[in-house]
Amino acid sequence: MGRGRNLLWAVYGRRGLVLLLTGAAVQNGAATAGGRYLTAGTAAAVLCGLALLVPRLPWFAAPALATAATGLWGWPLLPLLLVALFDLAARRRTAVAAGCCAVVLAVGTVAPSSVSLWRPQQYGASLFLLLAVVGGSWMGNRRRLVDALNAQVEHLRIERELREQAARDAERSRVAAEMHDVLAHRLSLIALHTGVLTTRADALPAPVAERLTLLRTASTEALADLRDVLGALHESGPTAGDAAPAPVLRDVRELIAQAREAGQQVDVQITGEPEQAPAAHRLALYRLVQEGLTNARKHAVGAPVRIRLDYGPPATVVEIVNASGRSDGPTAPSGFGLVGLGERVRTLGGRLTAGPHGTGTWRLAARIPHPARSEQNGPLP
Repeated sequence: MGRGRNLLWAVYGRRGLVLLLTGAAVQNGAATAGGRYLTAGTAAAVLCGLALLVPRLPWFAAPALATAATGLWGWPLLPLLLVALFDLAARRRTAVAAGCCAVVLAVGTVAPSSVSLWRPQQYGASLFLLLAVVGGSWMGNRRRLVDALNAQVEHLRIERELREQAARDAERSRVAAEMHDVLAHRLSLIALHTGVLTTRADALPAPVAERLTLLRTASTEALADLRDVLGALHESGPTAGDAAPAPVLRDVRELIAQAREAGQQVDVQITGEPEQAPAAHRLALYRLVQEGLTNARKHAVGAPVRIRLDYGPPATVVEIVNASGRSDGPTAPSGFGLVGLGERVRTLGGRLTAGPHGTGTWRLAARIPHPARSEQNGPLP
């Protein structure tokens, strides 16, 4: 919007300048004609001004008219010729502008002395013509450079939006694949235990045995449907004869232990037990801790990391704070990992914040309310 407003002001400014110069040319033409306004020179000045104001004329119309009028009626129409030359040079028609300059200077040598371009300064008109051509060339190059930079910035903006969307889509696919693993594991347990119970159906009441059979059938069908719908999300999809995917509910403590073995200083405070949080929350928490430790390892080498975990209820909370440190070589952070994590947290109904916190520290925090206690969703830690 700001660029469009600037272009609008440029158009209005040029129109105002042309009107002002046209009035000055009419006034100067009348002065050289003994105070008479209805002369061929003043009419030519008005025609030149109109040609410069009408945008739909052929590009050569205004310069040709201004060149001819200035050659015939001399310096009173010089300002309008300068505008025409400026426009030609700005549009990369510098050779045409130079030709117009040569023509008008040549014609000016035989013009009457009162309107000759060579008076009162012999080379004054030449200097003005040169400045108009050079100024137009500079302005045209600058305008094209600004347009190219704006196009590049717009391209980068669109590219970043596409990458962010790709990161969100990848995170959704990862969430779906992880939930496929978890749900497949739990449905398999349900089918297994109900199958064991149905083998003892003789010792159970008939309605109970019937319900167990129905439950086992429903669980196995649900497991088959789940594999058909979400199995393709795995990077290497399961083939015939492959075992069921292992559950991905890994313990955050193992991740922290690995970080410590790699030399990171990690201080952990854990409240509650993992079983208190839903499986989706634990998966998100694992990814958040993983991202926080990775960022600290890349951008703050040797800096201590403080992690606070709360499995709730009423909410699953994670906070990762690390002090500033030296960067591990040249890095180009993209921020798309946090974009994906933000999408995961929002999908679960929570909120994520990441950024500087205090003096010289970086903080990554998320709060995901438990489904049964979502109304207690308070501020982020």
